[in-house]
Amino acid sequence: MRVFALVAAAAMVLGSLAPASADSLRWTIRSDYPHIVSLEFYSQDYNRAWPGDDEVYILDDYNEKSYNLNCSTGETICYGAWVRGNTDKYWGVGLNNSQSCDDCCYTCGYGDTDLRILHD
Repeated sequence: MRVFALVAAAAMVLGSLAPASADSLRWTIRSDYPHIVSLEFYSQDYNRAWPGDDEVYILDDYNEKSYNLNCSTGETICYGAWVRGNTDKYWGVGLNNSQSCDDCCYTCGYGDTDLRILHD
């Protein structure tokens, strides 16, 4: 009986350490700003960003763009955008997740984002 209890307890502990399940989060963003804007998404729970690898998404017209991010259920993801060549003008958490924001984050697995419009 003791062995069974130990095995059951170990299974509970190991189960709680398992990674969150895979999910996705779709962002829709439009820039109404008159200059080119760089955009990146940052996990608040893991050390990762989209698109990552020193790349950024470019917003250089006034069209809506959608970004489907593969993420873990429950992971919080924030957007950061900034004017190309001028990081003093930013939206969300800015370049490298370095700013704070009130309403620029969503949780993976709880539905897609509303349209975000970047403007002056």
